[in-house]
Amino acid sequence: MPATAPMMSVEELAARIPDGAHLALSKDDSGTAIALIHAMIRGGVKNLHVVYVPVGGLMADLLIGAGCIATIECSGVSFGELGLAPRFRDAVQSGAIRIKDATCPAIYAAVQAGERGIPFTPIRGILGSDVLSYRDDWKVVDNPFAAGGGDPIVLVPAINPDITFFHARWGDRYGNVWVGKRRELATLAHAARETLVTVEDLYDGNLMTDETLVAGTISSLYISGVAHVPHGAKPLNLDGCYDIDRKHIRDYIREAQTVEGFAAYLDRTVFGNKVAA
Repeated sequence: MPATAPMMSVEELAARIPDGAHLALSKDDSGTAIALIHAMIRGGVKNLHVVYVPVGGLMADLLIGAGCIATIECSGVSFGELGLAPRFRDAVQSGAIRIKDATCPAIYAAVQAGERGIPFTPIRGILGSDVLSYRDDWKVVDNPFAAGGGDPIVLVPAINPDITFFHARWGDRYGNVWVGKRRELATLAHAARETLVTVEDLYDGNLMTDETLVAGTISSLYISGVAHVPHGAKPLNLDGCYDIDRKHIRDYIREAQTVEGFAAYLDRTVFGNKVAA
């Protein structure tokens, strides 16, 4: 079987993401491709519209601080119990980015609609919320199957991003990638027009013929490019390989409180200039 998803360098993957692209990306504990984020920042990509499924963290804060994102659609950007996302907070306060408020169920439902190839999907739980007043692309209609009417429901448009990307545990020479229990990554790959993947290790064999791994594998039919990048999710976690580096995240939050501190962080960790913190 010939490979259908070519092996590339991480810089080559980043070069496939053009200015103005519509991206949909997973949350920070779900195979985050930090090495690819760094390559995008080095490449200077701009004006991205990024949907986070459903929330953002370090990936979002890095891209926002580096000036890569024009519009962000998500349920929030934070580091959870570790603290607020400083570059996101400042960008919102200054108006540097456009915010499309969303909810976790609405984003998941929209991506699932994109995966199924339908133009929209109904959801009910956000009726009566303030979010509806900020989303003119979400429509409240009457349930056509309700006898006598009077049963409103919300329709949200499907999300079919130009590109999604993530970091996975294994990839093989045929272009298949193993994501294990992270089935949301498969949903994103099915919904997106292109899927780019960095992998921790190369699998010796065909993942699609391994009875123990095939259930957690995304076929190369959905993959546009793969790069072998060991430790490609650090300082975040990758299931079965390494845990989140909480000290690194705390140091980042402290340093990124200012534009100057964020620039120093990028200089040291993204551009490779080993200056003192």
